Amino acid sequence: MTILAVLEQRAGQWNRMSFETLAAAQQLAVEINGTAGAAVLGDGVDSLAAELGARRLEKVYAVGHELLKDYTPDGYVLALRQLIDRVQPSILLFPHTYQVRDFLPKLAASLNRTAVSDVVAHRVENGDLVLVRQLFQGKVNADVRFTGEGPHFASLQAGAYRADAAEAGSAPVEKFAPQIAAAEIRTRPMELFREAQRAVDLSAADIIVSVGRGIKEAENIPLVQKLADALGAELAASRPICDAGWLPMERQVGSSGQTVAPKMYMAVGISGAIQHLVGMKGSRTVVAINKDPNAPIFEVADYGIVGDLFQVVPELIDAIGKAK
Repeated sequence: MTILAVLEQRAGQWNRMSFETLAAAQQLAVEINGTAGAAVLGDGVDSLAAELGARRLEKVYAVGHELLKDYTPDGYVLALRQLIDRVQPSILLFPHTYQVRDFLPKLAASLNRTAVSDVVAHRVENGDLVLVRQLFQGKVNADVRFTGEGPHFASLQAGAYRADAAEAGSAPVEKFAPQIAAAEIRTRPMELFREAQRAVDLSAADIIVSVGRGIKEAENIPLVQKLADALGAELAASRPICDAGWLPMERQVGSSGQTVAPKMYMAVGISGAIQHLVGMKGSRTVVAINKDPNAPIFEVADYGIVGDLFQVVPELIDAIGKAK
């Protein structure tokens, strides 16, 4: 069985989720005793493909065409259909980005297949792949199995897999030039929409200290800020804190905020509602401080401190200062 990870780039820069998808493809290939390959689309993608050639893959496909320089759903679907005919993969994995959400349904439907979107985990049962996706803002996990012949398609939620788990290796690079005519591209790319620049990108932070309703009042936020400063961390929050205006919305972590996967995530006074857990479940190490020993956050924490944050946090700040 062949797994093909289709990775996303724009203007020669990788989308940060691409290597999460690559790591997932490598992991899945081992579990099903298959092989993993990767593909990158664009115009002049040789250097990006060469970068993938330093990963543990069976083969890398540099899918290049001048009509792929700017993204269009028609161009990407035409190119990928030809690549699928060439490679015959069993499963194609994609990062769950806005771009993938645009063209993946069209690609799957054109082959009379379905696509499983926003996958958060997987497992293999009796040789069968089971994908897990969340429903109702993370309140319910649904198991999904593919039936019928491949190729099968799935997109992976940000933070579901760790990009740093992608293994190094060596893989041959094959150039693939799809046949695309300008008349087949029905949309005309225009200037890219750009969101307002965030003051902070929590997804790039190595350490995050996040505060919840246990802080009680806005006047107490500076206490947690001191802890974040001591750790060299970014300050984040659960939704109630941002809804109350105690911290800006751009610092919200959760299903309606940012999705993060830092090396360490410290949850201070956060109970652990599922909507919040959705946004930080990819964290490598989770530390929780909460006075309720039955708080759901402790179910996902690697280290937990049961206690009053107003006593624990100052002691942590003092201990970190002494350690430095």
